[in-house]
Amino acid sequence: MAIDLKDVAARARRYGHLVLMMRHAKTESSHAGGDAKRELTDKGLKQAKAIARALAGMDLVPDRIACSSARRAEHTLERMLRTFGDAPHVDYRRNLYDQGLSSVFDELSTTKPKVHSLMIIGHEPTISMACQWIADPEEPAFDELNLGLSPASVVILGADEPIAAWREHGAHIVAVLKPKHLP
Repeated sequence: MAIDLKDVAARARRYGHLVLMMRHAKTESSHAGGDAKRELTDKGLKQAKAIARALAGMDLVPDRIACSSARRAEHTLERMLRTFGDAPHVDYRRNLYDQGLSSVFDELSTTKPKVHSLMIIGHEPTISMACQWIADPEEPAFDELNLGLSPASVVILGADEPIAAWREHGAHIVAVLKPKHLP
């Protein structure tokens, strides 16, 4: 079932600030160098490219990206930056790999008011749990977050307040994008 990207773009434009929470793309199951060194598979490379094209096509290239320092997250972002170009300011954060929810909330709380859109690229279950904390539980897509996010999924959250002012259940779910649902 394809998602209507024009509809998603129109809904996103209703909000003053957006957070795009992304799980890294599909990875190999293990790596000799340990979990943090796992690489993307060919499918993962395609997923990252498809998501980047969809976001760029909706004019949703983020102003700033905070990315886990795990290789699979970095590799996801590298692939996406080929589409996004040099526009986003990028920060690589080890704590997004090994500090869980507190690291996501740190990123949100320190985001400057001038940042219209922030993307966080991280891992499960942290990403879906953070979305559950941020999103209004009355949103139709909220229950989908209980299942966790498949690789390369992006939850687009919106609110009118600057991101650092977001509080529990204060944002709206604009869309949950999954590579398999892209046209």
